[in-house]
Amino acid sequence: MKISARNKFSGHVLRVEREGVLVKVLVAVERVDEVTALITCEAARELELKEGDDVEAVFKATEVIILKDGG
Repeated sequence: MKISARNKFSGHVLRVEREGVLVKVLVAVERVDEVTALITCEAARELELKEGDDVEAVFKATEVIILKDGG
C-alpha cells in the first residue's frame, strides 16, 4: 500500500476497546511506548483489528490513521 503521509510508526495492537460509537486502539511502537487512536466502530470492523495485529500508525497534522496490510 502506498500513502503520501510521511509520519508513520510500525507497531502492533496492544488493546482494542469499544467506547460508545468509537473504538480506542492502543498500538505499541518502537519510537515511543505506545500511541492511541480513536476510530469508528465501522473502521475497526473493516480492519478486523485484534490484539497482536501488525499495523502502521500514520500521523497527519490533526489525526492518527491506523493501517493494516492484508484482509
